Amino acid sequence: MYDIAIIGAGINGCSVAYEFTQEGKSVILFDKEAIASGGSGAAGAFISPRFTKSGDTKQIINTAFSYAYKYYDSNFPNYFTKAQLLHIAKDEQEDEALRHFKKDSDFQLENISDEVLDNLNEEAKKREKISLHAGVVDAQGVCVAMAKDAKFVAENVETLVFEDDYWLINETYSAKNVILATGAYEALIKEPYIPIRGIWGHRIDVKTTTQNPYSIHQFVSISSTKENKLAIGATHNVHYHPQINKEPYDKEEGRRELLEKASKTLNLEDVEIVKDYMGLRSGSSDYMPLVGSLVLSCETMQTLTRRMLEQKKPDFTAFTYYPNLYMINGSGGYGFVLAPYLANILKNHILNAVPIDKKIIPARFFARWARRQ
Repeated sequence: MYDIAIIGAGINGCSVAYEFTQEGKSVILFDKEAIASGGSGAAGAFISPRFTKSGDTKQIINTAFSYAYKYYDSNFPNYFTKAQLLHIAKDEQEDEALRHFKKDSDFQLENISDEVLDNLNEEAKKREKISLHAGVVDAQGVCVAMAKDAKFVAENVETLVFEDDYWLINETYSAKNVILATGAYEALIKEPYIPIRGIWGHRIDVKTTTQNPYSIHQFVSISSTKENKLAIGATHNVHYHPQINKEPYDKEEGRRELLEKASKTLNLEDVEIVKDYMGLRSGSSDYMPLVGSLVLSCETMQTLTRRMLEQKKPDFTAFTYYPNLYMINGSGGYGFVLAPYLANILKNHILNAVPIDKKIIPARFFARWARRQ
């Protein structure tokens, strides 16, 4: 019997595993292939804020950015490379957003070196730019390090049954609490109100004579690695899903697209592709993550009145929830920024009953779905 079972060993699942093992809890971690074998392994794993004018998404990501920077630096310094971030606007609309960010930001902004400016494409030179201290994480390395004190099982979870106050997994393993960190792959618990969408991610590591000490973000992300290569990546294909599409992903076309977009920002010379990383990332329909308990939709619909459903601010405590079953998902391209922060929130909720902000709990989507029914 384990205290915590986590299904999905991407950055969300591994961050949760680390939180609970640090508390002395017994943790079992499942993934059908390996740790960080999906979208997390394909991530550029850039630790950066969100450069928009305002909104809930900006607020949670920028709070998580400050948390994650200190978290990786303190707990996993061997997998964290500090780097100056250079964010370049894509268009005139983003020019305005960056100007607004400069006025209102609490982050300390940095000067941009002439050497980097000289290497930029002519169009990129004209756009608004912001630079600040940030970093890049070794995606697979840090996930493995986070999970080292958990029992890892390379097995696809097919059955999950609650009986006698514990969860039985694949008729073999048992746990008091289960946390779903399955990303955008096929859902183990199928609830109609959960709006997870898949975004295919592709990253390439390249050798090039172009020097770039920065982590540059514009149409794609470009950053140096500890092996003196450049990592170029993007969550750039919302139409491909490995469990739905009949044809395999066109890796050569993906490479071409990444290099084409990178060249709009940086003048790349003598490029040699040395490695590909690919996987599916997950996002939600309102761009906010999902953290917390899952609502039992059928049971809840039978107990709620029409008046209760139509309330602008529904009473989430009136919903019926799965016992000791939680979710952490929907971080989109900010997985490595959000995961440590969200995992800490979930740990405190499960162990100490600390409430989770209603803006990120899965129940918010049930309330919207229920009104439409």
